[in-house]
Formats: sequence, C-alpha cells, structure tokens
Amino acid sequence: MTIQVISGSAHPALSKKVAKYLGITLSPTENKRFADGETYVRIKRKVRGDDVFLIQPVCPPVNDNLIELLVTIDALKRANVGKINVVTPYLGYTRQDRKVVSREPISAKLVANLISVAGADRIFSVDLHKDQIQGFFDIPVDHFVGYPFFADYFKRQKIKGLVIIAPDVGAVDKARKMATLLKAPIAFIDKRRSAHNKSEVLNVVGEVKGKIAVILDDIIDTGGTITAAAEAVFKSGAREVKICATHAILSGDASDKLQNSSATEVLFLDTIPIPKDKMRKKIKQLSVAKLLAKAIKRIHEGKSLGDLFTWEDKLTQL
Repeated sequence: MTIQVISGSAHPALSKKVAKYLGITLSPTENKRFADGETYVRIKRKVRGDDVFLIQPVCPPVNDNLIELLVTIDALKRANVGKINVVTPYLGYTRQDRKVVSREPISAKLVANLISVAGADRIFSVDLHKDQIQGFFDIPVDHFVGYPFFADYFKRQKIKGLVIIAPDVGAVDKARKMATLLKAPIAFIDKRRSAHNKSEVLNVVGEVKGKIAVILDDIIDTGGTITAAAEAVFKSGAREVKICATHAILSGDASDKLQNSSATEVLFLDTIPIPKDKMRKKIKQLSVAKLLAKAIKRIHEGKSLGDLFTWEDKLTQL
C-alpha cells in the first residue's frame, strides 16, 4: 500500500512538518463551509487501497474540528481507502471521561464511538487526559506521552537543582517518571476543584525551597489553576518556577495570565497551534512532528512501536 498523509484544517503547520520528515508531500484536499456553517471536505487525490494518515487535532474550535475530522474519515472510507489512520495529537472532550454528578454525559466515550463508527481503523494521540480513555475505543490506540520532550529539554540545558511539581495528585505518576529521567525530587500541589475550570490551591507538599521548580501538566485551558500553582510554589521558596504542559488550549486571557505569572518560562508541545495573538515572550513550543513521523513510518511498514514507547527510558534524540 502507498502511504499518504492528509491534513485537516486544524493544524496544517504540524502536518507539513510531519510530511517533510517522511519525505513526502501532503495529499491535497478541499475544505470549506457552506453558507449555513456545514462542513464540506473532498479528497483531491486517488486514495483507493492506500494507507492514509489523517492529521487533525480536535482543538478549538473543537466542534468544527471534530466534525471536519469525521466527514474527512467518511470521505476516505467512501473512496475505498486501504486503511484510515487518525493522528489527533490533541483529542477534545477527553476531560469528560466519567460521570461526576447525575445526568451528565461521558463525552469522551461518545467521541471515541463517533471516530470508530465513522470508519477509522487506528488512532494515535499525545497525552490523553486519562490513560483509561484508550479503552473507550474499539480500534487500536497508540498513546504517546509528552513529558519526555520536557525532560530532554531540561537535560540538554544541564540545569541543576530541579524539583518536578505535579499540579494535582492525579499528575504525580507522570511527574515521578519525569523526575526519574532528570534524577530530581518531586512535590505536588494539594488543590480542590470547586467547578469546571476552577480550582483552589491549598498547599505545596514537598521541598521546593531554593530549587528550580518545574510544574508539569497535560493541558492549560484558562490558565487560572496553573498560574495559582506557580505563585504558591514561588511563595514556598522556589528560586525559579517553570511551567510545562503538553496542550496549549489557552482560552480567553490565559496567555496574559501566563506572561504575568511567577513562572519565568512556559513550555508547550505543538499538538495545538498557538495563534500569533496568543504568543507571549515566556511561551515556547517544542515539536512532536518527528515523533509522529517515526510512528507513521513504523505503522506503515508494519514495525513495532515499542522503541517509541520506551524512548523516555533513554531520552532518544527527538
């Protein structure tokens, strides 16, 4: 089967980087909106029998990008494609992964069903909000994590006196793994979530005094929680605070909150594009394009992804 890479409209810059690493050009598509807002997608190159990789993060505007992903899968399916591999570096709706109160949806499961029913044969993503979301899909899922990128970044800088901070108890596992890579101690933030997008920092658990604190998270949306955590860590005696997060949703004035926060540096992966008007001096993006390209090549050639999943143990060149 011939390999083809198709880009949705959500993040064409990342798709072009991936295609460049693979040494191919993106297959052309036509994407447009009808007058009533409905999405139209047409694949402009023959794909019959081919191994197609569709790159489309489900990022803001989430609903538009999700529908575009689904109709593109349908267009490929009806064109008798060989295999449809969905590459969604950020998958929206994954924070709604369980019922917290009665009569609310488990939207992560619904989205998983939609992608499967639309016709996808495989999906891979980076830092799903919870690992168990892989089980929501009835197709193979390849799940990559983001913290090795940040560990590699700090290792190259040869920074001494680091402490890795989990912004909540649920993030302790990833913080511990990153800390192991960097041979650094860990601490965590004790917080209480009062409502959606709102939480209260209660305490910093662990020794941070005199250290360079690195707060590790998967998503920054409104920026309120993470900046409050940075302030709490700084007030607890850290000599410097850095923030790392895989996905830069950055709703509302989140960019300004980060710029005005106690953090001296904010690192993201490029799973989501950051608009120019939301870029700030403190913000920097590290690219996942090479990892995605390696994964695509291995999947196409029927090779194991094991080396890519164990890369954090040896900080492979990214």
